[in-house]
Amino acid sequence: MGTRRTPLPGVGTQYDFTTEDGRRLSVVVHHDGRRFLGFYRPDDPDACEATVRLTPEDAAALAQLIDPAPVGGIRTDGLDLVTEHIPLTSRSPYGGRLLGDTRARTRTGASIVAVLRRTSAHPAPGPDFRLAIGDTLVVVGTREGVDALAALISGE
Repeated sequence: MGTRRTPLPGVGTQYDFTTEDGRRLSVVVHHDGRRFLGFYRPDDPDACEATVRLTPEDAAALAQLIDPAPVGGIRTDGLDLVTEHIPLTSRSPYGGRLLGDTRARTRTGASIVAVLRRTSAHPAPGPDFRLAIGDTLVVVGTREGVDALAALISGE
């Protein structure tokens, strides 16, 4: 099981996910908020057999079905803000380091507003909060800032 994030210049970002049984799914997030799900053939993980276009409302409804307790309380309708969950994987240079070491807000303009761990949530973590592999960072900012922060955290 694994995920991969690929910037698509001028388009948005592609997120690839491989399930435990080896099936590859893809989500392409366009700068304008549109999303496309891609389903790949099990015998050829590079061959896309179907795509589904999702409006931002469709994506929110699907996310609610998959994770009935998403991060809420951040109003982004009509604003140029996005909220995303960014996983801290073993490839990240920040596993085991302090949140302040990332200089995330200074470098990207996006803010880490919470850190989710397997057994707990840490809202509004300070610069002395120690990150761990497996954490999920809850990030708020512009599309560009959030993408830059995801690249920073993943070590790209």
